[in-house]
Amino acid sequence: MKNRYIYITLMSLLGLTAEAQAQLIAQAPRLVVNIQIDQLRTDFLETYAPLYGPDGFNRLLKHGMVFTNGAYNFSPVDRASAIASVQTGTSPYYHGITAFEWLDKETLRPQQCVRDTKVGYSPNHLGTSTLGDELKIATNGIGKVYSFAATADAAILSAGHAADGVLWVNNNQWTSTTYYQPYDKWISGYSRLYAPGTDVNAGITTAALECVKQAGIGIDDKPDLINLTYEAGRTMESYVKLDENISTLIQGIEGHLNRNRILFVISGTAYREETEDDHATNARFRIPTGNFYINRTANLLNMYLGAIFGQAQYIEYCYHNQLFFNRQTLRQKNINLGDLMERSQEFLLQISGIRNVYTANQLLTSDNHLLEPIRNGFNIEKCGDLIIDITPGWQLVNEETLEKSTSRAYNIPFPIIIYGDGVRSERVQTPVTADRIAPTIARSIRIRAPNACSAVPLF
Repeated sequence: MKNRYIYITLMSLLGLTAEAQAQLIAQAPRLVVNIQIDQLRTDFLETYAPLYGPDGFNRLLKHGMVFTNGAYNFSPVDRASAIASVQTGTSPYYHGITAFEWLDKETLRPQQCVRDTKVGYSPNHLGTSTLGDELKIATNGIGKVYSFAATADAAILSAGHAADGVLWVNNNQWTSTTYYQPYDKWISGYSRLYAPGTDVNAGITTAALECVKQAGIGIDDKPDLINLTYEAGRTMESYVKLDENISTLIQGIEGHLNRNRILFVISGTAYREETEDDHATNARFRIPTGNFYINRTANLLNMYLGAIFGQAQYIEYCYHNQLFFNRQTLRQKNINLGDLMERSQEFLLQISGIRNVYTANQLLTSDNHLLEPIRNGFNIEKCGDLIIDITPGWQLVNEETLEKSTSRAYNIPFPIIIYGDGVRSERVQTPVTADRIAPTIARSIRIRAPNACSAVPLF
């Protein structure tokens, strides 16, 4: 009799456990709306909060889990590298998108991150899987993945390799790429019939809502993913308008689908586009500054190396703040690349306007944690042999390409907001890195994280 009661008790517990597991699976979000807002800043977002309506940012800030000090674990950061890192859960060291553009070492021409000579635009330079890719794998292609943005790099890098459809804006028209095959019928029809309008954020919002209504989003038990890239702007008016779009998006999606099965994730890109006035402003207010001429520096270094190893063209090209050695010259003269890098580093550190110099060998082999942000932003296939760190406030000038940019060594905190059923309302001041967003979403929808992601989820 006693054994019978024990048996019944165990069976009851097992039944409860199975029921609890079933409920857990059933509660996984059916739709994830992953929003990256280009140049979003925590301080601006909070400053203009009294001007927002109740259903946009204020709802997210009040009811969501808000990490106020988001950052990236690599440097430098731009829109392309930031978006790729959020979607892959790793750094450019692995996924390969070091910037919007880099130097192709074979052609010595700039290579845009999503340009493709075969189909025009593709994610082929993105070297690892993304959230969307893993969702497709986990659902055997059933889960839907769409991406909408103002620019091709934002749309395609968000979408990954296996998305159903991608749209971005070109000359006030929606544009896509035939890379994603079969070509999505809804995308094709929408891009022909509608234009994004002058307010690009509003156009993206409208496209996303139509996608939810018309493309079969959230109608089955497989999770779907919509990636959106908004632009924050720098003014009070731009943030208020952005809030209106966020409000329209949330209310529209919740009005169409069960709000308990939707997860909204918002993050920023942690950089600020420099303007032509930045350098003049520094000089006006007597902030220490100067001009660093990268092409002249390359010529000086070439003369120095010529005095040591004999006259030759050792520097093949300089691009942004990077120098590339001429491999053919090194082979002809039988010069050890590591020795050449060290000698060049020692010489360059004596030049005004240079804060530090990193060699490719140093970034690939050093375990110094102080180098981690630079190493994470480095990729051996895309970056130069020498990376020059310009003194903050100084202007990098290339007289041959007419490039000018002001160096800044700073971090712009951005919020990471997660809002949805089952996500507790909490405000977290502890700094967190954006590579943890992908594993957090992956855990929420019960799929594995992207294949180069080693970061732990935020919760």
